[in-house]
Amino acid sequence: MFQDSPIYDRLIAERGDIPLQVRREAERVSRDLEFVLQPLRSPGLPPVSRGQAAPAPAWQRTALPPGPASL
Repeated sequence: MFQDSPIYDRLIAERGDIPLQVRREAERVSRDLEFVLQPLRSPGLPPVSRGQAAPAPAWQRTALPPGPASL
């Protein structure tokens, strides 16, 4: 990418290859995200696409009726 660039070579020597470290970290995060999202892609569940909200969980509570709160 930066061939014959003494300034870039010196920065790499002094500070490390930051673009390479960022690229590796981004790849690791991407792999972790794929692993976490695998249960959402299991058979029996509809696929979730971008822009589409996931269905609400069946265990979600309903709102309490209006009235005085008892503590």
